[in-house]
Amino acid sequence: MFDALWRRFPIVLMARRNLTRARTRSALAIAAIVIGVVAIATLGIAGVAFKDAQFETLGSIGSDLQVFAGEDNDEGYLTDADIREIERATSGADLVPLKQRNADLAVGRSDGGVTVYGVENPRELYTVRDGSIPGNWRRGALVGATLADRYGLEPGNKLELDGETYRVAAVLEDEGQAAVASPNEAVVLPATAFESEGYAQVVVRSDNVDQANESAMAIRDAFNGREQQISVFERGEVSEQIDQAFAQVNLFLVGLGAISLVVAGVSIANVMLMSAIERREEIGVLRAVGYERSDVLRIMLTEATLLGVVGAFVGVLVSLGLGLVINNALLGDPLAFTTEGLRYALLGFVFGVAASALGGLYPAWKASRQRPVEALRG
Repeated sequence: MFDALWRRFPIVLMARRNLTRARTRSALAIAAIVIGVVAIATLGIAGVAFKDAQFETLGSIGSDLQVFAGEDNDEGYLTDADIREIERATSGADLVPLKQRNADLAVGRSDGGVTVYGVENPRELYTVRDGSIPGNWRRGALVGATLADRYGLEPGNKLELDGETYRVAAVLEDEGQAAVASPNEAVVLPATAFESEGYAQVVVRSDNVDQANESAMAIRDAFNGREQQISVFERGEVSEQIDQAFAQVNLFLVGLGAISLVVAGVSIANVMLMSAIERREEIGVLRAVGYERSDVLRIMLTEATLLGVVGAFVGVLVSLGLGLVINNALLGDPLAFTTEGLRYALLGFVFGVAASALGGLYPAWKASRQRPVEALRG
């Protein structure tokens, strides 16, 4: 099949034959391209896998808003009236008010301090790992995954908070360190278990960053004039900043990898220059039998491009193999390639071919400029 393809493109066939006559030199040039492509593609894939691993650790940052009492708020907490005003300002967005306090935790003979959240409907924020949240939740406690693992707590066990006994209704999923009111190291109780009337924060659910930004502006306009009565934390902005930071790191790493492709391009130029010098008489014969300068130029450029295509293809295969190892190490799934990660493999391929073509451009031009008589004289 390939032989028939070569014959349909005689210039490509001639270029391939010329390269196979100097196998060692061609192999070294291909190896240089492979190294450059592997450097770009592997560093890019590794950067994406590292970013995904960090987001798994942080948890889903999302685009929800967190509203707190501002520095000029005399109460120091949010009231029911504040919540109604926030609801009006956000045109009836879903709100999750949260109470919060610190408590002394005792489980059997073990004890320690713990954060306690009060939520009316925990299903809006948390996912259950073991057990279930009672339909009419008035008693019982929900325990974060990290806390449950540390004390060996399971649904049905008992714990004490400031001397008051609660039975564990459910153990919550690990939500990551950046989750809203992260429950991992906390206990969640019904809001009625708190004596205080105020709320530490209100979570405003948003479908996307644009909606969150509009809600944040509306809340600030409704509360803040000359004084900061409330403070709004936009989580979507944090997510964007983290994405930008990782993108800059990836760009830096890919830039380092591109240096090796520059070296590969120089190697291609050297190979093609040596080839042009050794084949002066052959080029003279081609020119004498009617080959135009453009024909010689195309042949030499095709040789350089073939080196790039083969080297880039092998480099991408090696990069994907290394990507399997990296994904398995960082994400626990060797096939966890993303579109962004595969884009770096494509980028490496394109850069590899382009570096080869550019590296062969001057030698091809120089070979095409030779006069037939001078070339035949050697």
